[in-house]
Amino acid sequence: MKNFLSLLILLFISASLTAQTEKRPLTFKEILKWNRITETHLSNNGKYIAWKEEPWKGDATLKLSTPDAKEIVSFNGGNKARFTADSQFLIFTEVPPADTIRALKLLKTKKEDLPQDKLVIFKIEQNKSEKIENLKSVKVPEEWSGWIAYQAEAPNDTTESAKNKTNPLYIKNLNTGITKTYPAVSAFELAKDQPFISFISEGDSTFSAGVYRVDLMAGKVSTILEAEGKFEQLCIADNGEQLAFLADTTDAEKPSFALYYRAGENETIIVDNSNAAIPENWEISENGELSFSENGERLFFGTAPILPEKDTTIPEEEIPVLDVWTWNEEQLQTVQLNNREKDLKKTYLAVVHLDEQKTVQLETELFSGIRKIKNGDADQLLAFSNRPYALQTMWEGSPYHNDFYLIDIHSGEAEKIKTDCRATPSVSPDGKFVYWYNAIDTTWNTYDMASGTEYQITDPATIQTADELNDVPNLPGSYRTAGWLENDEAILIYDRYDLWKVDPTNATAPVNLTQNGRTEKINYRLVRFNPEPNTGIAPSETVLLTGHNEVSRTDAYYALDLRKNKAPEVLFSQNYKLGRPVKAEDADLVIFTKEDFETYPNLIAANLRFKKETQISDAAPQQNEFKWGTAELVSWRSLDGLVLKGTLHKPEDFDPNKKYPMIVNFYEKSSQNLLSYHMPENHRSTIDYHYYTSHGYIVFNPDVYYKEGYPGESAFNCVMPGITALIDKGFVDEAHIGAQGHSWGGYQVAYLATRTNMFAAIESGAPVVNMFSAYGGIRWGSGLNRSFQYEHTQSRIGKSIWEAPLRYLENSPLFTLDKINTPILIMHNDDDGAVPWYQGIEFFIGLRRLQKPSWMLNYNDADHWPTKIRDKHDFQIRMAQFFDHYLKGTPMPKWMNEGIPAKNKGVDMGYELVE
Repeated sequence: MKNFLSLLILLFISASLTAQTEKRPLTFKEILKWNRITETHLSNNGKYIAWKEEPWKGDATLKLSTPDAKEIVSFNGGNKARFTADSQFLIFTEVPPADTIRALKLLKTKKEDLPQDKLVIFKIEQNKSEKIENLKSVKVPEEWSGWIAYQAEAPNDTTESAKNKTNPLYIKNLNTGITKTYPAVSAFELAKDQPFISFISEGDSTFSAGVYRVDLMAGKVSTILEAEGKFEQLCIADNGEQLAFLADTTDAEKPSFALYYRAGENETIIVDNSNAAIPENWEISENGELSFSENGERLFFGTAPILPEKDTTIPEEEIPVLDVWTWNEEQLQTVQLNNREKDLKKTYLAVVHLDEQKTVQLETELFSGIRKIKNGDADQLLAFSNRPYALQTMWEGSPYHNDFYLIDIHSGEAEKIKTDCRATPSVSPDGKFVYWYNAIDTTWNTYDMASGTEYQITDPATIQTADELNDVPNLPGSYRTAGWLENDEAILIYDRYDLWKVDPTNATAPVNLTQNGRTEKINYRLVRFNPEPNTGIAPSETVLLTGHNEVSRTDAYYALDLRKNKAPEVLFSQNYKLGRPVKAEDADLVIFTKEDFETYPNLIAANLRFKKETQISDAAPQQNEFKWGTAELVSWRSLDGLVLKGTLHKPEDFDPNKKYPMIVNFYEKSSQNLLSYHMPENHRSTIDYHYYTSHGYIVFNPDVYYKEGYPGESAFNCVMPGITALIDKGFVDEAHIGAQGHSWGGYQVAYLATRTNMFAAIESGAPVVNMFSAYGGIRWGSGLNRSFQYEHTQSRIGKSIWEAPLRYLENSPLFTLDKINTPILIMHNDDDGAVPWYQGIEFFIGLRRLQKPSWMLNYNDADHWPTKIRDKHDFQIRMAQFFDHYLKGTPMPKWMNEGIPAKNKGVDMGYELVE
């Protein structure tokens, strides 16, 4: 009997342990709970790390830890955290619990009565929090400490400020706890480098309306302008000594702004619309951002043409409402309408030379863009103009043709230095050179502003700076630059693999700093920690590089001494994808991530040599509860004889003797992401790899290489032999293979459906199926005509419909829909700004007319993909049910079998809410 009881106990323990360790499939409901690390902050002294763990749905958690992973505190709902510059305080916002808000909304609570955010001031050493209700905004100084400024609703505020929708400004001394309050503040700014704050107040019975500056160290409030009116574009210099703003103190119905400037206690300078430098029928614009040059000698502002006023003598109903399209105007009406609000606020740069009190108009309507040189301290500015070539961009796309100009900052005169170049120019940090990549001949070029001499500084025979894998019928882009050395001594330029030091005047030959990138197939890229804007790199510096190995797909960190003729030194190399490291401002502490398909990218702390690794976060501990999967690189030959790569993702408990259903999911090339974790998500447009491997699917993502004029056939030639190579391995159920893609991927899987019956089911999201109608259509998100992408970019036809009509015909699935024998699920939304949703309609109508099994999901008011969590969640459930039915034989859900009549919209989901 005793032995029998012992056996029962052992069996019970064994069963309990099995129950505890048995993994379960991932669900979409569980995915909603999956945390991402969406904020990471390091204190300047390197003693503290703060990060936010945020689920897709629910409340985020803000955590604070030491670099040795000792958790100090965590806060539910913590958001937008910042350390003070002295590392003494953590300042953040506390968001109300999602469940509380949801419950109140169900009770029809008015929006203004819902709980609002709180400001939390956490004193780290004392482990103490102070909370402030009804927060509206907060600003924490970047370079100085001791104070913060915030706005919050005043309790029971029935004053004029509440009616005007302004709020009090509170300036809090963090060390003493004393808070100063200023009423009805419409704007406030903190100086970057020194403890000064400026603000605009609409005033109340105890405090006059106007503009003020607070010297926090002296405890002094200075009145800059005491007046009622409209105020815009408050600007305080980095040192806090200079202040500027726009003001209209008249009672006129149409505002007329003047520019006010004040330095310390000195007399105010005012520039108004009567200034001779402002062009006729132009005015100072309230939309023009104010900024000081770095040396404080110049103040930049914006002007604009005076807009015509509406004729109020004609009744509204008598004014025609129409758009007039003109054949030779620079921009299509759709582009103009899309940019209308932005164009109504467009401004043109002007400057006040403060020492001379001289105003100069710098920018005119000729220019497409303008760049300050040396943060506004130089005697010239760089401008460029696409306007003479704007019409042809409709079909050419980018890179745009541009003319380059230098503008004299004292006179406003513009000198053209380059005509019709397929490039957008930039300026070196020290302001000595204009530089650009010329897409026509794939060279980098400079213009010496002192001598007026142009140099071609790279040659394809020496440095291949153009994209070697470019497979669109367009000029190849560059691999970009890594920056400049100090004093504009040299520019650092990338090729596919290596980093080159190039003399901007060709005085010396280019030097390959990394040396072995091409031979080792490593893509080296520079990491700069906390650089000041527009600053060069010290030539004596040892810099950090990341390196991606194109063969193994692994990453590493390297150190490169710019002074030595030596290949980079390996600092950290493991079989992972590595994140971009972040460094504490004043300490040798870095935070980075490493990941693969099975390893969550948690935060890791280390020193600058990436030694003494310490894992800081554990954001998804529940992963161990679920069946997961693996990732591997596979290879095969295309029908054109190319050796191709792809990623294959298998269930965790994969058995090579079993046959598995498989989903083929692809876009263009993805094998470089072999080691990506693929954060679990109810995606807007693609399958979740972890969900499907957890449910016993294999997922295959093949790379596609394209031949100009034949994008559909290229996809077929690359993808189909990859599938057959996997079938030959014996573990793929060839009768149960599905395909899924969105946008360009949606087009390709739609095309494949017309060429093969191998697929048992296909989900095609936002596909183009009729290249003829799409060619002449509009991308409503930008207003651009779609022809450029067919002739020169992703669609890869390479010619217009008049030059090669048959290419448009043979690449369009619509014209061979009768060949399709695969059930199709389409997702295309009625507010799609990228692919007009009539493409999805044409697809569905054709399949319906031919009586092919098909369904179409249209998430109302959604763009190119659903963005709301509720819609993404719904889409994933329906797509999984679609694939489960055709690839696993599960019962067809009601929404597929019976549909959802329009009268039941929003009431009957058509599936059980089991997730």
